[in-house]
Amino acid sequence: MNRSASLSTKLTRIGAALLLVALASISLTLWVTWQLEGGAAAVNEAGRMRMQTWRLVSTVQSQSPHAEVQALVAAFDQSLLLLRKGDAQRPLFVPWDSDVDARFSQVENLWKLRRAQWLAQPPVTGVLTIGVAEEFVAAIDQFVLAIEQQLSRLTAVLNLFQFVMMALALVGAVVMLFTGYMYVINPLDNLRKGLRQVEERDFSTRIDVETPDEFGQVAGGFNRMAATLQSLYSGLEAQVQIKTQRIEAQRARLSALYEVSAFLSEASTIDELARGFSQKVRSVMKADAVAVRWSDDASQRYLMLASDCFPQDMLEEERSLIAGACACGSLLADARTRVIPIVSHDAIPVRHCARVGFESLVSVPVRLHQRVLGEIDLFFRRSVTLSKEETDLLDALASHLANALESLRAAALEREAAVGEERALLARELHDSIAQSLAFMKIQVQLLRNAVQREQADKVRSTLDELDAGVRESINDVRELLVHFRTRTNTDDIEQALQVTLQKFQHQAGLPAHLDVHGHGLPLPPDVQVQVLHVIQEALSNARKHAGATQVGIDVRKGQRWRFVVSDDGAGFDVGSVHGETHVGLKIMRERAARIGADVALASMPGKGTTVTLTLPAHPIATNMSANDEIAGSEDAEASPIADTGPASTGPIETPAAEVRQTA
Repeated sequence: MNRSASLSTKLTRIGAALLLVALASISLTLWVTWQLEGGAAAVNEAGRMRMQTWRLVSTVQSQSPHAEVQALVAAFDQSLLLLRKGDAQRPLFVPWDSDVDARFSQVENLWKLRRAQWLAQPPVTGVLTIGVAEEFVAAIDQFVLAIEQQLSRLTAVLNLFQFVMMALALVGAVVMLFTGYMYVINPLDNLRKGLRQVEERDFSTRIDVETPDEFGQVAGGFNRMAATLQSLYSGLEAQVQIKTQRIEAQRARLSALYEVSAFLSEASTIDELARGFSQKVRSVMKADAVAVRWSDDASQRYLMLASDCFPQDMLEEERSLIAGACACGSLLADARTRVIPIVSHDAIPVRHCARVGFESLVSVPVRLHQRVLGEIDLFFRRSVTLSKEETDLLDALASHLANALESLRAAALEREAAVGEERALLARELHDSIAQSLAFMKIQVQLLRNAVQREQADKVRSTLDELDAGVRESINDVRELLVHFRTRTNTDDIEQALQVTLQKFQHQAGLPAHLDVHGHGLPLPPDVQVQVLHVIQEALSNARKHAGATQVGIDVRKGQRWRFVVSDDGAGFDVGSVHGETHVGLKIMRERAARIGADVALASMPGKGTTVTLTLPAHPIATNMSANDEIAGSEDAEASPIADTGPASTGPIETPAAEVRQTA
């Protein structure tokens, strides 16, 4: 079979050949069977002729009517004609050959010879009739024997053909199996093996294309698919490797950025920050030297904050560079990270870099809010190029450095402001308490001097008693200030701080005090708690100094708006007699409350005790007064020390300052 034919053509040819063989075998079998069936019918008809012969003899010898003899002769003629021509409907036909034809011709000749004798009138009888019949029957027997021999040969042919058909069936089965194996099973098995190898990631697998049939085309398609997969897989491996390298580089950059950011957040001084930053940047970029430069206040020079591995002989020369005079310094607003080839540059400072072996310089501007504050210079002893990722990393590091330095500056300013605020607060506290007491004692000293000069002994003793009381009051004020300035809160719940405050109050005043806390609310911020404690301490101080109470209580109501109530059962006073700013204690409490957006309410009646209520806003936030405001307040207070000596308390006005005014 042609190997270039398609599989369908091969299978069609094989099927057609087997169909032709089957049709031929069936046709031959039908023909032989037809011959055997017709021959058997002919044998039966010849046997009937024997019977007719003996009936004819019997009819003639019995001298039956001549019509019966004629009928029998006519039937015999019909039988001979039927055997000669045959009958396809029965079927009946003689399996003719030379021997059968000769035997039949002998029977016909005898019948033609003796037919007239059977029809003779009068009929021939006796021995002659029987002899003629025997001769004729013998001829018929020879004819039948010849037919049987022919049928025997046909039967042998049929048997032989059946054996041949069996052999052909076996050969056909073998051919079909071989054909199926060669053209279907074997190609499918090769494809299966190839697919299995592809599943095992062996994309170099190929299938031999032996024929251009359908399986050959499938094998060719498989080979093309495997080649494509191999190409894609190889490209994918290369892409994965490139992506892996890129991701690893990004991870390294992110790790470096995180490490530098963590260091910058922990550095406490500019020197520590700049030195550590230069070391880490040099390590990340694998530079040979690094210099961190910062512009001065006038933006005229670059000052070197720190360096790492920078040549010592160049360190002093480049500690301060004029902006724009060197290739590595630029304060332009649109300055960008750039690589500067040192060897081909004409600037004199760059020639110094070339002299010590540097070949490339990477200049990174340090920018904050679109303003260039400084520059990071990385020196290399080789030619370098920066990728976009490396440029972005350097820009990010420079931005972190600018933010860190700005944070240090802001922290320094904040500390300076805090110190100024504390000083202003201390000045105000001293003015509101000790300074006024000292002013009072200064007047008493003047009165004492006048009494001594006038030799007024009673007045001298009275003045000395007042001085003694003023000194004791000043000592108490100093102790109270120490308590106030030591007040701190380190907890989310103010209740513990209030307990400590009440304990100190009981120890100083010797009065029973109780604390009641009710409700639930969000914890107060620590700075708000400090202001609340100062207001409560001021209220307790006034109760201790002036109220003459037997017990003091603090009632706290937690909620969206916190409320603190300080009450005593002292003498009380007329609230209408207190003229706002002249009441120092109330003024201090209201100033502190104003810092957290709170309100202070004072309720008192003579003989009914005093109640101070502090009500906080829904979301209190402490706002610090500026140091200038604090100092201005202190200066205003110092301008009228006598006028502000009213009672900073919830009790009646019983301070020595009242006596001073009366004496004056």
